[in-house]
Amino acid sequence: MASQADVSKIYGKIKWVDNFPDFKVKIVENFADLHVQIVGHFPNAPGQWQFVENFPDFKIKRVDSFPDFTIKFVDHFPGPQRK
Repeated sequence: MASQADVSKIYGKIKWVDNFPDFKVKIVENFADLHVQIVGHFPNAPGQWQFVENFPDFKIKRVDSFPDFTIKFVDHFPGPQRK
């Protein structure tokens, strides 16, 4: 699936939402557009996400169909994946 968003720019403070998301994502195990590392502080590199309730940089909705891009949660080496 071709990514609809420039995933290299999607990092920072993230809030899960049900309505009015900036992006819709599908969580996958293989062939993700973006590898995401959950961090507690300083989410300042592509693929680093810090989950927050207030003042998010991006609002994300989890979907099973028609995502803007796909993600895989990883412990190391976050960032966009080449296809």
